[in-house]
Amino acid sequence: MNKLRSRLLRSNEFYVALVILAVALIIQARSGQFFTSNNLVDIANAMVVPGLFAIGTHLVLVSGGIDVSFPALASLAVYATTRFLVDQGFEGPVIIPFLMAMALGALLGAFNGLFTSRLTVPTLIITLGTASVFNGVMQGALASVQIPNIPPSMKAFGASNLFVATNPTSGLTSPMPTSFLLLVAVLAVAFFITRYTMFGRGIFAIGGDRAAAERAGFNVQRTLFLLYILVGIIAALAGMVRTSAMGQMHPTNLLGMEMMVIAAVVLGGTAITGGTGSLTGAMLGTALIVIVQNSMILMGISTFWQRFALGLLVIIGTGVSAMQISRSRGRQLKSA
Repeated sequence: MNKLRSRLLRSNEFYVALVILAVALIIQARSGQFFTSNNLVDIANAMVVPGLFAIGTHLVLVSGGIDVSFPALASLAVYATTRFLVDQGFEGPVIIPFLMAMALGALLGAFNGLFTSRLTVPTLIITLGTASVFNGVMQGALASVQIPNIPPSMKAFGASNLFVATNPTSGLTSPMPTSFLLLVAVLAVAFFITRYTMFGRGIFAIGGDRAAAERAGFNVQRTLFLLYILVGIIAALAGMVRTSAMGQMHPTNLLGMEMMVIAAVVLGGTAITGGTGSLTGAMLGTALIVIVQNSMILMGISTFWQRFALGLLVIIGTGVSAMQISRSRGRQLKSA
């Protein structure tokens, strides 16, 4: 029992969960609407796209990298897919556009992986560059414009839901989208990879100490290359979910999400220098960001203060990561 309590008190996830509970109670006291079924479903709905991005971001951060290109990658993959299918008059099943977008996401992810695995340049610099390349291709070569009429199967998928929650007091209804199952499925796959495969262990090993990982027998270049392909697939999947839910393709809708997602993952305890972190923490951090954003709207707080709160959370998340690194180094020095 004492060991369990000690582990809880040392885990970042425990404190993030406490903060979420405190924020929820404050919002409930102010509005009386937080714990209503429709609001909880709205929060779950709002978590799908940033949650998918957070999974990919967590994997990259754990490996010791920082990827800021995933919104641009997702936008290009989904725009190219949607544009092609609309021009062809596609009316087939939704699995086809999803597979096409994921294949493009894998290709663009491989472009990231080619540079990050072979160059010693910081991944932040590389992905800043590839983000500009992806944006340039989409806005220049493809002359991107808003596509108001996406394929019918995509629109139908975006409108489908598992159930509808109704607020008994106000009568407001909120559908739980089918895409929430995709978040659960990707989370389960990512958990299996990180916990039970050599590839997942290699990601953590590289983030902890790249040279030590090489000495331990991990193929660092191949692991990083495959990692960015996987992240590209997840990003494209998130982009397809957003486009389907909107019922239209807006080429710039996803751009600018990178800071919010990175802040959420770092808040959840993933060290920004790599080597440590958990998917549970990444999801809790994402939930905290989403709750703050959605609940400020619920309480009628202006957009300025929403941005202020997000910026504050970014600073806090960075501070938490720095404290974790400092403590880890302190423990290493004591043990030495």
